[in-house]
Parts: sequence; structure tokens; C-alpha cells
Amino acid sequence: MSQATARHLLVDTEEECLIIKAEIEAGKDFAEAAKNHSTCPSNAQGGDLGSFGPGQMVPEFDKVVFSAPLNKVQGPVKTQFGYHLLEVTTRN
Repeated sequence: MSQATARHLLVDTEEECLIIKAEIEAGKDFAEAAKNHSTCPSNAQGGDLGSFGPGQMVPEFDKVVFSAPLNKVQGPVKTQFGYHLLEVTTRN
């Protein structure tokens, strides 16, 4: 079964998500952005979600994690929880 590792940050609005994405693309550290802005408890680990397989996350998240290029910030991805930026760090 496929496995991936990823990190993410979660915010309430698409606008906030886009601002943070621009900051990351301009050189801000993803983990620092997650610690400072994310409303998810994973913010304490810089957004690190560890390893997981298909179906363990919400469908919108899974779709990106198991198809996006590695080490490239994706998003905003809208889910029932809010707006995510995510970065797939490994996948097999």
C-alpha cells in the first residue's frame, strides 16, 4: 500500500492561505509558517503529519498528497476544516 509523509498548515480563509503561500515561496520556512499561523495541533511540529496511507485523511487532502510533486507547496486546498497548504515530503 502507498504511504506518504507530508506537512501542512491550516487557516480559516483562502486569502490568508494565499498570503502565507507567497511568503513561503519567497523563502519563509514552511515549518516556521505552520508554527506561527496554523490552527491545527500539528503546528507544534511545524505541520509535520508523519506517515499515512490513502484514506487516512479527508478526500480533498488525499487527492493532492497522492498525486502532487514532492517538496512543492500545494494549495490552497479547501476541506471541511478550512484551507490547507501542504507539502508532500516522501511517497512510495
